[in-house]
Amino acid sequence: MSLSTTLAQQLARRPQRVALLEQIAVQGSITRAAKAAGLSYKAAWDAIDELNNLAGRSLVERTVGGKGGGGARLSAEGERLLALYKRLESLQARLLESAESEQDLELLGRLMLRTSARNQLSGRVVAIQPQGRNDLVEIELAGGARIQAQITRDSTEKLELAAGRGVVALIKAGWLSLDALSSPADPQLNQLEGWIEQILPADDGPSEVRIGMASGLTLCALVEPELLAKLGLQGGDPVRAQFAPGQVLLGTPL
Repeated sequence: MSLSTTLAQQLARRPQRVALLEQIAVQGSITRAAKAAGLSYKAAWDAIDELNNLAGRSLVERTVGGKGGGGARLSAEGERLLALYKRLESLQARLLESAESEQDLELLGRLMLRTSARNQLSGRVVAIQPQGRNDLVEIELAGGARIQAQITRDSTEKLELAAGRGVVALIKAGWLSLDALSSPADPQLNQLEGWIEQILPADDGPSEVRIGMASGLTLCALVEPELLAKLGLQGGDPVRAQFAPGQVLLGTPL
């Protein structure tokens, strides 16, 4: 199954995201598209970031200039994905018509689970190194950055992992620790470098920090405001996100 098909299936399970992409194509604006799709501006960008990360390339492009000061449009890949979704939608309708019972549909629903992990990064397995009862799986992300995931041997076999296999790495936002690039890196941890695109403070908890990467991927970290202040990090600053291999969950397309 191709990555584009996997993305189109995600859209099928989350119709508001389909509406968002359709409205971006029509409206030429994230703000107007989000309103038309029934999403908040933040939820719209969360959805776009997640889809871009899974695709490994931008599905939505920002445009600069004009009377409104700029807007947004679907990239060629975004347009192709939307067209593929339409084809899958037609196939899905035929599949549901052929389901023999309500239990069949419930089974399909259990097999296609959502995840709470904010960071969902697509990549391919480069190598698998045995470590006792575990395996250290090296993954190359879009843009060439590499991370490692430590999983059990049983998981490696269950997912049928091998070099070249496409995977999705899931990393919860709370598992990422941030440091300035001037700070020494921990060689035992995964390292992803980028810059702070936005800091969204909260009144009763950690701030949400969005981190852009040169590859076009976007990371999300949850960081206490006191720690951000201590590190002296603010919007636009280069930053390093670190996380342990054991904090990387792996998934493969069904």
